[in-house]
Order: sequence, then structure tokens, then C-alpha cells
Amino acid sequence: MKVLSIIPARGGSKRIPRKNLIKINGKSMLEYTVASSLNSKLVDRTIVCTEDNEIAREAMRIGSEVVIRPPELATDTILAEQSIQFVLGKLKNDEGYVPDIILLLQNTSPLRNATDIDGAIKTLLQGFDSVLTGFSIHTYFWKQCKKTIKPLNYNIKKRPKKQKEREKILQENGALFATTYSAFMKSKCRISGRIGFYRMPIDRSYNIDTPEDLKELRKYFKK
Repeated sequence: MKVLSIIPARGGSKRIPRKNLIKINGKSMLEYTVASSLNSKLVDRTIVCTEDNEIAREAMRIGSEVVIRPPELATDTILAEQSIQFVLGKLKNDEGYVPDIILLLQNTSPLRNATDIDGAIKTLLQGFDSVLTGFSIHTYFWKQCKKTIKPLNYNIKKRPKKQKEREKILQENGALFATTYSAFMKSKCRISGRIGFYRMPIDRSYNIDTPEDLKELRKYFKK
């Protein structure tokens, strides 16, 4: 079984400039993700896909392979799926390499570790076409509807009194997506077919998208 991790890492991040190279507790955001993949017992190839030379050098320094993508595939409107297709096409054309399983690892989740990766792969192998990670929560959700709001997951006339009576909601954390090669080639989407869910602890589910998220993570490390 060939398991390929693909880590998109562009140099032009806007909300947090040079996000992939920012240091947290002495390590770059990229290093956390690459290390989790390299430490996996089931992943046999780890590739950083980037258009940025500095990111490429950092990826190679910490032990990852690198695929350089063209600048037009590194804008803020490009989907991760397009990077995956580019990497798969290059590996097949250059080496005849076709993986059985593809992982998409995003650098915005630095606390995801090798245990999470291996757990998600094992979940995928239970008969799913794709798997995403997240955590379960018991809370009340509401939706804004023009001038009012409406409940999403409970009946306001029968408000549950105890947590165990509330509907369990699964929240995606964006840390990891796993898919079979055949499912991805058919759908061109990271999630398709029969979808499985791998539960991660909430304290490893930090997703860094804004400067405020970054501040919170640094506070976490100080604690």
C-alpha cells in the first residue's frame, strides 16, 4: 500500500504573511506538519508542494520531498485539489508513481500528530472512500435568517436539560483529509463517496487562519 502525504505551502499568504515559515515554539508551521507526516508509521512519501524557493529549502531541510508548482497554481483562489492533481500528474509522468491513498495535510493545523494521521488512515481502510478529522461537541447552534435567528440542532419547545440529551455535532477541524486514489480521480475532490470521520482531541484541533488564532496558539504553548 502506497500512502502519499501532500502538503500545499504557498509563499503569498495574506492574513498571516509568510505563514508557513512563522516560528512557533522554535519550529516553523511547516515543520510541525512535515514532522507529523514523517513520523507516521503508514505514510511512505511526504511531499511539500510550493512555488516559493524559501519554503522549498525549509521543506528539504526538515526531510520532505518537494514539488515546485507554477505561480498560477499558488494564488489565493486556487483550491488544494488543484495542487493535489498537479503533484499526482508530475509523479505519474516522471516516475510512474501512483499512490493507493492520498493525504492532504494543511499547515494551519500544527498540533496534528502522527497518531492522528495513522488513525485517519486506519479509519479509511475500514471501507471508506475518504475521511476527514474533527471533534464532537454538545452545544446549541443557531442560524441567522434575515432579521431573526433559528435553531439548527434542537427544538426550542423541548430544550434538552442535560448535555447527554443534546444532539452530538461533529465539527471538522481541517487538520487532515484522506482519500483513496480511485475516489479522488473520480471526484477530483478531497472528500467524496462513503465518508468516514476520525475524532481528534479538541486540544490538538487548533486551526490557524488569522493573527488572533496565532496569538491563541502561542498562549497555549506558554501554558
